[in-house]
Amino acid sequence: MQVVRSYVALTKPRILLLVIFTALPALVMAGPGWPGSGLVCATLLGIALASGAANALNCYIERDLDARMERTRNRPLPSRAIGARPALAFGLVLAVVSTVLLGAVAGPVAAALGVASILFYVFVYTVWLKPRSSLNAVIGGAAGAAAPLIADAAVSGRVGAVGWLLFAIIFLWQPPHVWAIALFRKSDYERAGIPMLPSVIGDQPTRWRMLWYTLGLVPVTLAPVPLGLLGGFYLAAALALDAWFVWHAVRVLRERSEAAARRLFHVSLVYLFALFLAMLVDRAL
Repeated sequence: MQVVRSYVALTKPRILLLVIFTALPALVMAGPGWPGSGLVCATLLGIALASGAANALNCYIERDLDARMERTRNRPLPSRAIGARPALAFGLVLAVVSTVLLGAVAGPVAAALGVASILFYVFVYTVWLKPRSSLNAVIGGAAGAAAPLIADAAVSGRVGAVGWLLFAIIFLWQPPHVWAIALFRKSDYERAGIPMLPSVIGDQPTRWRMLWYTLGLVPVTLAPVPLGLLGGFYLAAALALDAWFVWHAVRVLRERSEAAARRLFHVSLVYLFALFLAMLVDRAL
């Protein structure tokens, strides 16, 4: 049982749940009506397997870095709960299964996007960007925002306004979310030699960038309403959630403390979940 839990941990299940949830509104909004439950379940499973594959391969590549960091040293590979080769094989198997599943039920475009998201996360983000550039949280965010693109393609056979708009929301949300972690885990990242933004340009300039990204996120979250994709319920929810998120970004800037950064990290998770839940509720209404 412990071995099973260790393999599940390789997929980073908390991240996995958020990825799956961000795909749901795209599945609902991409077509004229609610899609069939079979397509929804199969597509979400395919997205989960693709994300799990990328995370497992990330754990394999970063196993030595993870061993140096307090927040990651208990992951399955640094703790030796699983060997490196089985972890690599597990990640590759998940990648193949996700591609076959998405190709069979969601179409070639969705399958290709699933493969692209894995390759981008593994090679562009993990291998190239993360150990070399403080832009890792910005450019690397594209991989974490891929789920709506795959979901849109599964319903419509291509990526349209819905997929790109939800992609943009997650893409802009991710830097302040990640930089909040980088602020209260600064020494951890420095010990591992990862050039996160606070270590490169300083804490306060990082806080300012967090605020700019949060402000830039606001008009993007409101765009579904004038585009006719969502209505009044979503507009009210988005305005309230945006104000809440911006306020906490301002608090991080003013308080200059690890506690404020940690608070924003937790707020950002609730914010994204609530925003996408509001999309689903609006469509249901």
